[in-house]
Amino acid sequence: MPQLNLDPWLLILSFSWAAYILILQPKILSHLSMNNPTSKNNKISNTNPWTWPWT
Repeated sequence: MPQLNLDPWLLILSFSWAAYILILQPKILSHLSMNNPTSKNNKISNTNPWTWPWT
């Protein structure tokens, strides 16, 4: 059964991980995020309670 022979699959796995780590990962990480996170607004808003018509 050829699928149990690990020699070619281990080589393919190691080459694909090497390509991901050395080539693709720096290209993906070099992109800038268009939506930079903003700081949370610490201003407390003044909210009025809802006036329920049945109370």
